[in-house]
Amino acid sequence: MVTAENIKELREMTGISVMQVKKALEEAGGDRAKALVLLQKKGGVIAGKKGDRALGAGVVSSYIHSTKTVGSIVLLSCETDFVAKNEEFLKLAYDIAMQVAATDPSYLSRAEVGAEAMEKARQVFAEESAGKPAELQETILKGKLDAYFKDKVLLEQPFIKDEEKTVKDLVDAAVQKFGERIEVTRVTRFSIK
Repeated sequence: MVTAENIKELREMTGISVMQVKKALEEAGGDRAKALVLLQKKGGVIAGKKGDRALGAGVVSSYIHSTKTVGSIVLLSCETDFVAKNEEFLKLAYDIAMQVAATDPSYLSRAEVGAEAMEKARQVFAEESAGKPAELQETILKGKLDAYFKDKVLLEQPFIKDEEKTVKDLVDAAVQKFGERIEVTRVTRFSIK
């Protein structure tokens, strides 16, 4: 059963609109855990629909580690200044900058992985799966490539503060919450070593 109290609790947890929370709770039969999963799933769909909107605003955020030997700068873009000035948006940009400093990703998204790098990785993992049954080789190869690039691609990395979510999940949740296209546009990491 969906109650006003359930809606309020889930809304406070997620920051998503009352109507979206209510629909998710109704679809989940009042189960808050299921509703959370539904909201996360819908976040990716919503983000996909907003993918062609123009990015006209954003924020530059930085993170410097306490040792002062590692730091990063992130450009997180959005559609309007209204969202760019929001505290939660600023926190997201800071968290992504912290992620970049901690993990040193090689690529922002899978689309940035060049054909040459992909082919080299494919060759290495094809040799590893060569002794396996033919019908499983492609599945094994895909799994190994996904696991390899998961650590190297920022948007696919598990978020350092909550490994249940990826960086892309965080961005998709922000798109769902703010109703705007949001994108990590550029990242740079600096290190003494």
